[in-house]
Amino acid sequence: MAAPLILLSLTHLLFLLPSTLSQTPSAPAPGPAGPINLTAILVQGGQYSAFLRLLNQTQVLTQLPNQLNNSNQGMTLLAPTDNAFQNLPSGTLNGLSEDKKVKLVLYHVLPKYYSLEDLVTVSNPVPTQAGGSKGSLGLNFSGRANSNQVNVSSGVVDTQITNALRQQFPFAVYSVDQVLIPSEFSEAPAPESESGPSSSPPVAGKPAKAPSGAEDGDGTSPANNGGGRTVDVGVGLVGGVVLFCMAFL
Repeated sequence: MAAPLILLSLTHLLFLLPSTLSQTPSAPAPGPAGPINLTAILVQGGQYSAFLRLLNQTQVLTQLPNQLNNSNQGMTLLAPTDNAFQNLPSGTLNGLSEDKKVKLVLYHVLPKYYSLEDLVTVSNPVPTQAGGSKGSLGLNFSGRANSNQVNVSSGVVDTQITNALRQQFPFAVYSVDQVLIPSEFSEAPAPESESGPSSSPPVAGKPAKAPSGAEDGDGTSPANNGGGRTVDVGVGLVGGVVLFCMAFL
């Protein structure tokens, strides 16, 4: 009797064993991802050294993570390639003040997370971190529905988003082939030329000189000099006649 009971107990345990194993706690889920490393994203992209250098110079690189952590809407960064900076007119960046360099970088940052699909249907102009949502500090996006082809325009530059380096909330990074120049940068009046105007106003001419020999050394013309001698002779004759007549009186 004992043997059948032992066999029944072992059989029961064998049936319970799979269910017991299935209830074993699984490995804990990975914790939240660490802070977003913008430098790593751009370095991995392989062609954003100039933009990364400008981010460092303006200290925007250290400010963006703090702003991103304090935002519940996320952010979007438009990253110009190295070729985009090389295609700028010579001296463009060197001619900007430090404040304008910061504004130029922040003009490539949207204070909200946008997927490519969002940018196709977004209401223009889209505000940037450089300032207000209207006028020269906003960007305009256009594209086709159900398509990843998106164009961006600053009013001065019109280019296409060519690649998504990161497209995951709360941070999106897209590649552009041109540096986005705010329209207010191009509206600044051109400096006056240091050399001044190419031609000076006409200068009034001097009075024409008389032909050579037309004047004597004393500045009187021969005609005037002869007229003076004729008058002197007439006066002398009249005076002689008067004296002759007085002699007989």
